[in-house]
Amino acid sequence: MTRPCSVLSLDVGRKRIGLAGCDPLGITVTPLKALHRGRFDADLPVLQQLCQDRRVQGLVVGLPLDAAGQPTAQADHCRRYGRRLAQALQLPLAWVNEHSSTWAAGERHGLTGDRSGRLDSAAAALLLDQWLREGPDLKPVQGLQHAAGAEGIDDGS
Repeated sequence: MTRPCSVLSLDVGRKRIGLAGCDPLGITVTPLKALHRGRFDADLPVLQQLCQDRRVQGLVVGLPLDAAGQPTAQADHCRRYGRRLAQALQLPLAWVNEHSSTWAAGERHGLTGDRSGRLDSAAAALLLDQWLREGPDLKPVQGLQHAAGAEGIDDGS
């Protein structure tokens, strides 16, 4: 079980980033408005303001692993984006396996095929629920090392 705190969860895609947050006690998870991506330096102020408004103390980023727990082509992109964001925001970070999260969110909320961003944020909420139940602990981004495969999802947590 992780220590309760306000966390922002990200389901990083090429066009949108699904976002979800939890209250400081880790009880209520809320899907937030997805961010339609632009350049990192254009998106950063939006995410900084969101983190400030919500008093975010850590980030949870989904890593798309396949059914065997191996990184997909998108996993490296998500890992780079998560590290870059955590460094820019000076926030600790945790990784969560997001295998099938978008499918599960679509089925659960009737959002299959949604392109508005609601599906992406519903997936981010599922990732945050998973993280609150299972961890791993948030770690300072400086302490994270690159590792491939399932053993590297939490960088040794």
